Amino acid sequence: MSDALIQALSHPACYEPSVQEVECLETPMAWVLLTGDYAYKVSKPLTLGNVIDRSTLEQRRSLCEREVRLSRRVAPHHRLSVVPISGTPESPRLGDDSAPIEYAVKMYQLSPRRLFSAWQAGGQFSRELVDELIVQLVDFHECAETALPGSMETRVESVRDNIELEFERILPQLQDASELHRLALLRTWAAEAFARLRAVLSIRYEQGSVRKIPQDFRCRHVDHDGVAWSFDRVAALDREPWIDVGGDLAGLLVELEARGERPLARHALNRYLELSGDYDLARVLDYFKVYRALERARGILQEAGTQGIGPLQYERCRDYLALAESDSEFRFPYLLIGAGVSGSGKSRFTGETIRRLGGIRLRSDVERMRLFGCESDEAKETIDANLYGPRNTQRTYRRLAELTGILLESGLPVCIDATCLKRQQRDLLAWQAEGRGLPVIIVSFEADEATLRSRIQKRSRGIDDSSMSGLAILEHQLAEREPFGDDERRRLIHLDTTADNATDNLVSLIQTHMRLD
Repeated sequence: MSDALIQALSHPACYEPSVQEVECLETPMAWVLLTGDYAYKVSKPLTLGNVIDRSTLEQRRSLCEREVRLSRRVAPHHRLSVVPISGTPESPRLGDDSAPIEYAVKMYQLSPRRLFSAWQAGGQFSRELVDELIVQLVDFHECAETALPGSMETRVESVRDNIELEFERILPQLQDASELHRLALLRTWAAEAFARLRAVLSIRYEQGSVRKIPQDFRCRHVDHDGVAWSFDRVAALDREPWIDVGGDLAGLLVELEARGERPLARHALNRYLELSGDYDLARVLDYFKVYRALERARGILQEAGTQGIGPLQYERCRDYLALAESDSEFRFPYLLIGAGVSGSGKSRFTGETIRRLGGIRLRSDVERMRLFGCESDEAKETIDANLYGPRNTQRTYRRLAELTGILLESGLPVCIDATCLKRQQRDLLAWQAEGRGLPVIIVSFEADEATLRSRIQKRSRGIDDSSMSGLAILEHQLAEREPFGDDERRRLIHLDTTADNATDNLVSLIQTHMRLD
């Protein structure tokens, strides 16, 4: 791909007559051309390790198609289609599929702040890169060959045997008595965890979660177009290729956390669960993360070989063992119920809170679409008021409650991103925590009505008549919302989302309320 193509696409003449001005923004991974109502994302022909490879036109087309398909699960109205670009770099024809020279993802244009808030300056790992890794990972898992029934017992037992083998390889390499003691405790935890999770692992096998994945994530240091880290997949020589997809995701999360990118690891986990819908994975995630951390520690010791491990390698090994210990520790999760009308900023602030404090966010819109199968082009066209009718809304909240219970039992804090305007809805969710003896926080996301209307109009700009329908929905929500009861107020946080430091205020209030470090 040449710079001439991007320069040509930066001219209004390439688009429909209504386009008067085009702004081109560049990220480490793509160019995004803003035309007013729509944005067109053109991927860069990068190769980062052997996980992300866009070096050919066919690979970029496939990437665009995956992005549109998977993104519709979480934002069905945002990404519209894959647009072919024919002609020449100097004179491209957008939407012409006669002889494509490039492809773009067409989407409704958000504000530049919303489009690019995920970037991180200074050559650090960006959310944009992590999002692309997760899109590729979910697609890879869904397309991978599923293990056939008949050898379930052997394969489930092999998970225990593999982690036990890691302990046997690491223990002879350690000399410090305290470290040997800590590893012995971790070994006991692993044995007890397997006994507790054995039935869950078997069910996941039966449901198709065990796939043929012959390669494993590894992180290599590179310096390529401002991206400081790149992931590779390398042959997993010491284990069978059939593993639970949770074990593969765990490898990515461990690599991120080992490099001090814990907020991005939290973001990656949330993105994976949103796209895949595999929330049961949370039950076994800590077990697989311990396995992967031990595997990395053993790998460092193995690389040292007969030459002996040096101080730097030993420190890296200890870091992975510390990660394994942290994933084995008991956690006391909590439930955060976000409540607020459209335009109140729930999604923005709950997303940032999860990245900073950890946990899993459940978005009502995402789960509603998944529950009623509104992912394909055909289904998207049928989305109407019935989807948001009382009966389907009740089903959606029941599903949110079910997922909340699964995640809380897995030791993960849960953050609900939904309007939660009805007392019955809040009670249904709160009981999932209270019934398990866990604390609940309700956050009321608030803004004045003029700000709410302004946000909805900006968010809906160019999306047909959705601005007017969005305002009508807002008026309905304002009229129908039920006040908080006296018993709710003792755990209620009011957040003014128009304040400059609203996110810091929210995080601080949650930390104080929950006595979090």
